[in-house]
Amino acid sequence: MDNQLSSEPISLGIVRRPPRAAVIVAHPDDETLWCGGFLLRHRDWTWTILALSRASDSDRAWKFRKTLKHYGATGEIGDLDDGPGQRPLSDAVIREMVFDLLPEERFDLVLTHGPRGEYTRHLRHEECSRAVVGMWRSGLLRTGQLWMFAYEDDGRAHLPRPSSDADRTEALTADEWEEKRRILREFYGFAAESWEVRAAPREEAFHCFVHPAQALKHIAAHEVLA
Repeated sequence: MDNQLSSEPISLGIVRRPPRAAVIVAHPDDETLWCGGFLLRHRDWTWTILALSRASDSDRAWKFRKTLKHYGATGEIGDLDDGPGQRPLSDAVIREMVFDLLPEERFDLVLTHGPRGEYTRHLRHEECSRAVVGMWRSGLLRTGQLWMFAYEDDGRAHLPRPSSDADRTEALTADEWEEKRRILREFYGFAAESWEVRAAPREEAFHCFVHPAQALKHIAAHEVLA
């Protein structure tokens, strides 16, 4: 897909209603870190947000549900294993979780993680990206477009920033950026000097796909093999 600058309108085909969009992420707060500005900018859309882990964490789950309400979104939280050992999970396990949580409807756009995560490195982000694209290919996930978060930190050399090959970037206004960081501080409880608040990008970036084959090719070229 040709590069789309933030000044260009979003083309989702012929939609005679507010677009239906979904965000599928590994953890509560990922939706705000990587696309919170986009969510705020498009409050008039119909949003569904899934976080695939931490349902048994009553504090984190409560904060997630509070955040959903702030965005005017519906959503669910799952309980994938997210322990410190980061035992690898199969695509089948993650697909089953998404399938169980996601409404049975067609979306105009789905946002999810990229194949390298958004920083070096988080296995659950990578697994989520691969499984969601697999669901799109198999027809278990119905969407007109799928966008992956497009950030890199060059092996922790710097905070995450837009990948140089991102298809679309969204430069947030000062108010949008502050609101995004306020959600991380006041809703999720992160300190102002925390990594999460410092890392929250002011310029949000995406790799954009209109067909599963494009997304699969991107994953094959960028996935972490070790």
